[in-house]
Amino acid sequence: MRAKVFIDGSSGTTGLRIFERLKGRKDIELLRIPEADRKNEAVRKQLLNSADVAFLCLPDDAAVSAVSMVENPETVIIDASTAHRTAPGWVYGFAELSHAHEDAIKSAKRIANPGCHASGFIALVYPLIEAGLINKDIALSCYSLTGYSGGGKKMIAQYEEESKNPIFCAPRQYGLNQEHKHLKEMTAICSLTNPPIFCPIVSNFYSGMEVTVPLFAKDVSSGSPLEDIREIYSQKYNSEIVKYSPLDDGDGMISSAKLSGKDSMEISVFGNSERIILTARYDNLGKGASGAAIENMNIALGFSKTAGLEL
Repeated sequence: MRAKVFIDGSSGTTGLRIFERLKGRKDIELLRIPEADRKNEAVRKQLLNSADVAFLCLPDDAAVSAVSMVENPETVIIDASTAHRTAPGWVYGFAELSHAHEDAIKSAKRIANPGCHASGFIALVYPLIEAGLINKDIALSCYSLTGYSGGGKKMIAQYEEESKNPIFCAPRQYGLNQEHKHLKEMTAICSLTNPPIFCPIVSNFYSGMEVTVPLFAKDVSSGSPLEDIREIYSQKYNSEIVKYSPLDDGDGMISSAKLSGKDSMEISVFGNSERIILTARYDNLGKGASGAAIENMNIALGFSKTAGLEL
């Protein structure tokens, strides 16, 4: 029997990507709301409760409202919004962080899909806290370079307009008030005492993401910080989806767009005996959004973890 899946908010960037990935799968039956009933809350509620898995690709308040409509105790909700990522009773959907995380996803009915920027930061910092190489009260900073597709339809239109303002041709930093919505999960999931200084940057390319966390070697509890961090990552991240790579792109540089169109993530460590940079590269729409959501669905339904993913 095919699993019934409903995408609530299928017209947005993430919802559309999930739909495109699932529409050809033989193990999935996509439940779709008729165009005439798009604003009919009763029909929407019926579809939410008829689904084995319901993806919420909605603004935060709308996601909270959608959850309140679900009365079927067997419906698995995967929320792509920020609303539930640190909420009690919700599982954080990043299986590669530990066996415990993956096991929790397998049995969960409420799964919070990680934020795009947060995914890279957490992939880099969580293992070092877990291993005791850095303290929970460490003062961290992070910058994240992303393609413009993560900004949704309005931003995509701004960047793809033929007569666009020249300011869109160069990288633009945002989150200037240090209150970016991903900071809460970045801090909580890594068990940090203080949030990092976070500098997200959007640039003139469609998709791809490069998250970097710099470290002073003296802040790492190790006699060989560079080597020990590399060893931790190589042991933890050796799957098809998240893997450690010791290499740059062959020219002493690394591109934010290397994994554009893919659902995988690549973790790297560069630097020297005094200063270290930790880097995660992936697609903001892939492992940073729809790819992660589909992976979480696969795990929750007992399918192959990589089914339908571009790796």
